[in-house]
Amino acid sequence: MLVVGSVVIRVRDLHRQIAFWTGALSYTVREPIDDDFALLFDPAGIGPNVSLDAHASELTVPPRIHLDLYAEDQACEIQRLTSLGASEVHWDRRPPDADYVIMQDPEGNRFCVIDATDWSGWGNRRLLEPGRNSPNRPVT
Repeated sequence: MLVVGSVVIRVRDLHRQIAFWTGALSYTVREPIDDDFALLFDPAGIGPNVSLDAHASELTVPPRIHLDLYAEDQACEIQRLTSLGASEVHWDRRPPDADYVIMQDPEGNRFCVIDATDWSGWGNRRLLEPGRNSPNRPVT
């Protein structure tokens, strides 16, 4: 059996990208942070880890792989991500009825914000939010 343990993103400015991705995903950084590597994790224990690897890498456009981030309120999340330093990416071939918006982090790593208002996983996600229930805490 296999599971996705971590998605690794190559970055130039490790600390700037830690700030962006922890803010974007509401993840926590595992301490201690290495000089060239950081692991970010979902405090609820639901999502896969995101690792930031500070090693030179050419940016490929379009990327061979990218993250699809599901949004319960797409417009609100796009605004929030923009305030954290992300920017929208224009694509001439994007269909007018697309349920996604292409964005990039402050270093140009692309991801999509998906309008997932009707995604069936929101209920389970809310049950495991920090401060409520978590896999490491008994349900009361």
